[in-house]
Amino acid sequence: MATYKGIKGFNIQTVSSDPPAPFTGQVWYNSTSATIKYSGIGTAWSTGGNLPSPSSHQGGAGTQTAALSFGGRNPSNAVVNVTDEYNGSSWTGGGNLTTARQSLGNAGTQTAGLAFGGNPGGLNATEEYDGSSWTNGGNMGTGRSYVGGCGTQTAGLAIGGNPTTDACEEYDGSSWTAGGSLTTAGNSIKGAGLQTAGLAIGRGPNRSTLTEEYNGSSWTNGGALNVSAKVGAGAGLQTAAIAFGGETATEEKTAATEEYNGTTWTTSKNMNVARENLAGAGLQTAALAFGGQTVPGATDATEEFSGGNSITFTVGTD
Repeated sequence: MATYKGIKGFNIQTVSSDPPAPFTGQVWYNSTSATIKYSGIGTAWSTGGNLPSPSSHQGGAGTQTAALSFGGRNPSNAVVNVTDEYNGSSWTGGGNLTTARQSLGNAGTQTAGLAFGGNPGGLNATEEYDGSSWTNGGNMGTGRSYVGGCGTQTAGLAIGGNPTTDACEEYDGSSWTAGGSLTTAGNSIKGAGLQTAGLAIGRGPNRSTLTEEYNGSSWTNGGALNVSAKVGAGAGLQTAAIAFGGETATEEKTAATEEYNGTTWTTSKNMNVARENLAGAGLQTAALAFGGQTVPGATDATEEFSGGNSITFTVGTD
């Protein structure tokens, strides 16, 4: 008779408590509750409320039910200062950025957002959002666009950028200081996590599967993506992240989605709309994808990700 080990090549892991962030497809035995559990049932992208107008190259922050979209490029390729807020079903206009910008870094929440860098001109300007309006914060040490971002308004992280660099900077709510350099320089990086536990996912200019993990002072290489891409989006935490969309090595827009457990990336359900230069927000189990470039141009599409659900099988003790 076939066994799990015979099919998969390894036994089901026994743990005393459920993993805090199981990856899609993970199976484990909880010895405390005497149950076998499987993660991933019901994982899917579903259609959310459209942005007020098509947009790409914008910043994103917040959660699936309280997200923020700011800056970017409209269908006429004009750089905009528009801000929109999402409540879990629809978008409404918020306060405009002080400086219109695209391909910018982002961090924070809907009521405490952070925007930094971007084009035109490789900006070093930083802005802070309080839920209704943007005000100027401290400038980055080095102006750049296509910069990755993660963290909070008072503990943000700027990762790489264009011109292609390995430089990272840390924000304390008023000023930026130099952080540890990436192991490999890059731009168009997907950021996720916190300032002291960040992720740099994929990168350009050559589309890469490289992932790096930050501990608050230095970067080390993590697990490789399954699909090499740049200008995608990321969300979640260092040990429970999600990456979606982007431009592949064949210069095609992708709908690919992957989930990270702190060690390994696992292929998940594709988005409904393939796109690059999109924005993201939320957690691995409740992420949000919005805007981006499709074929032929920018989209207003929003998608909501539901993941991390599990089904439980009770094991008899006889």
